Amino acid sequence: MKKLIRVWDLPIRLFHWLLVACIVGSLICVNIGGNAIQWHAYFGYSILTLLIFRIIWGFIGSTYARFSSFLPNREAITNYLQGKSPRFLGHNPIGALSVFALLLVLSVQAVTGLFVDDEIAFQGPLSKYLSESSVSFLSEIHESNQVVIYTLIAIHIAAIWYYKKFKGEDLIRPMISGDKEIDPSEEAKYLPSDLGRPSKDGGLQRGLALLLLSLIAVVVGYLITVS
Repeated sequence: MKKLIRVWDLPIRLFHWLLVACIVGSLICVNIGGNAIQWHAYFGYSILTLLIFRIIWGFIGSTYARFSSFLPNREAITNYLQGKSPRFLGHNPIGALSVFALLLVLSVQAVTGLFVDDEIAFQGPLSKYLSESSVSFLSEIHESNQVVIYTLIAIHIAAIWYYKKFKGEDLIRPMISGDKEIDPSEEAKYLPSDLGRPSKDGGLQRGLALLLLSLIAVVVGYLITVS
């Protein structure tokens, strides 16, 4: 019988899929253009709220949600690429690089979007506080950064396919159920310390996450509406 270990808590799973939905919605709206640009902005504000939550949760969340559990370094990356590393319950070193890269470029996109002014259909809520040249510069970053986002998303999807096809590791199912299935014959490939520390995912944990996300949403909404 396979051993089930809770890796991803409910807040992380909801963050992940809500972020996916918001990114897809944002990309659809920006390509439609016209009045849909306002919905593009709403999705952007939602992405900003989710990113702030994820950054904070990376310090106070459950075991494998914390940045400290998957902060990559050169030695870890080298050992992983050379096949010298144990298996990882959470993010492996390469996956960790992908996570940090996505958080960075999405944060850049969400923040610069607050200052965008296309002089046609949309003006960011904070653009009026900067000079015309600064707004133009940030608008260019917002537009060109899309290419980086598309590239990282493509790499992310390709990595999921690669692990499923060639390593027999389903990365999507644990992000839905929260649990990773460990075959008893495979346990020796993991660190014993990892197998003995499942993520906390109880009512208190979820309540804290809900309260945190709600507070962030209120603050972001307030700052946008009063600007």
